[in-house]
Parts: sequence; structure tokens; C-alpha cells
Amino acid sequence: MTEPGQQTDQRLERAILELLDGRAPTAPICPSDAARAVHAGDGDGWRALMEPARRAARRLVETGEVEITQGGRPVEPAEARGPIRIRRVR
Repeated sequence: MTEPGQQTDQRLERAILELLDGRAPTAPICPSDAARAVHAGDGDGWRALMEPARRAARRLVETGEVEITQGGRPVEPAEARGPIRIRRVR
């Protein structure tokens, strides 16, 4: 059986990829887009999913599916500080 945290992680990864599929090939998304897509309730409960969404993006970087950017340039996930964007690998 899958742990609830693992299910959320998988949902966040899927949400990132689905959101990117709905955009132009070079268009990035914000981790908050994925957090909002996965959050089931009203209000700002999605904020609790922000760090899990960032971790999901880092896992997708490891698989070569996405890259994390800051200022429009790819950055190493471990070096990213502050706001990030996620886009498909070019």
C-alpha cells in the first residue's frame, strides 16, 4: 500500500507534467501551479504543498524530464534559492 505522502508526491509530479503539457514547449510553470492543482480544498491550504512541489520538481530534474530555472536560466536544484520556475528540458 502506498503512503499518503507518496501519493501526494506522485500527484504533484503528474500535475507538473500535465501543466507543462498544456503550455507552449518553452513556457514554464511555477511550483504553486502544481500545488494548487493538487490541493483538494478551498482557501490557501495549497501553500503547505509548496515545498513538496519543489521536491517533486527536483525529482523530475533527476529523471531528465524538466529543468528548474531562475531568471530564465537553468540552475542546479541544490543551488536554487528563492522563487523558481519549472519547464521542459530544451
